[in-house]
Amino acid sequence: MQRDQIYNKALGLQPLDIEEGTGLYENAPLGELMFIASRLRQIHNPGRKAGWMIDRNVNISNICISRCAFCNFCRRKDSPDSYVTSMDQYRQKTDELFRIGGDQLLLQGGMNPALGLDFYCSLFRELKKLYPSLKLHALGPPEIVFLAKKEKTTISRVLADLIEAGLDSLPGAGAEILSDRVRKIISPAKASADEWLEVMRIAHRFNLPTSATMMYGHVETVRERIEHLVRLREVQEEKPVNSYGFIAFIPWPFQDKDTRLRNKLGIKSTYTPPEYLRMIAISRIMLTNIRNIQASVLTVGRETGMLSLHAGANDLGSVMMEENVVSSAGSDNRFSADDLREIISAAGFEPQRRNQKYEEVK
Repeated sequence: MQRDQIYNKALGLQPLDIEEGTGLYENAPLGELMFIASRLRQIHNPGRKAGWMIDRNVNISNICISRCAFCNFCRRKDSPDSYVTSMDQYRQKTDELFRIGGDQLLLQGGMNPALGLDFYCSLFRELKKLYPSLKLHALGPPEIVFLAKKEKTTISRVLADLIEAGLDSLPGAGAEILSDRVRKIISPAKASADEWLEVMRIAHRFNLPTSATMMYGHVETVRERIEHLVRLREVQEEKPVNSYGFIAFIPWPFQDKDTRLRNKLGIKSTYTPPEYLRMIAISRIMLTNIRNIQASVLTVGRETGMLSLHAGANDLGSVMMEENVVSSAGSDNRFSADDLREIISAAGFEPQRRNQKYEEVK
């Protein structure tokens, strides 16, 4: 099929197959991809508004058995700097969040073998008791799979208990690349690709809002990136009609500073701004049924974030008051609410503050 025919197919919101997507990624001029993706952005999100939000990332613990080769944050339980966040610390951090106008905690912490389902349910209930309006965007598919195995129960039971305790939405954390070949190299102790996707299928049946991610630029092939997008699209297609499903997709490049993936295996990040724009554009083109594409301004910075809004993205993510995992691998970008509004305006768009469900916040 000629490239123009593939573009027309994409503009008609017809799903491209893996071969078509791989061909576009490898051969299409970046300007063409950005043009098509920008038109598709207008179909999904008409107008000139671009989103941003305020939340805070609090790590429940830095003790994790996964030991992913790209992560500098996790510690063993006997490490002198290992910790589990205390309730006093949650109160301090949440009070600070509310003072600047935010109302959501992104709670992540990896797989700490000492923390079971009762711990997380008790934590969520206590936070909701202290802050009734607080939104909990917490854990992720690998943690859900880990808890189900630890408790010898089902993924459905774990999700049901967490939702009852106060879970409001499920991050797309731990997706990396949804290829078991890749996962065996970079995160062999984590959930498999099929397990990650199954958690999201079940979450969608509970009508739990979710997001999807991709960490690219390490050992994966271009075809594996496209396969990742197709698998997300297929799971989104399966969701119940009125379910939130995947509300957004967020790709970001591998940050390699002092990681074992770089120091021991010699794998350096392949990130370049043009390739990131290509990734944003191809994501918009391939993901015909996911409305929002978020640029990871935290990892790519101001200028590439601005250009992403012209390559199919319609959101720049969060102020992110606190972030420890990506920053420990070399990302040093930090943006205030004023910064995000200025970046969006400078790119020629209208800043729109939103919540996790991509609903406008006045």
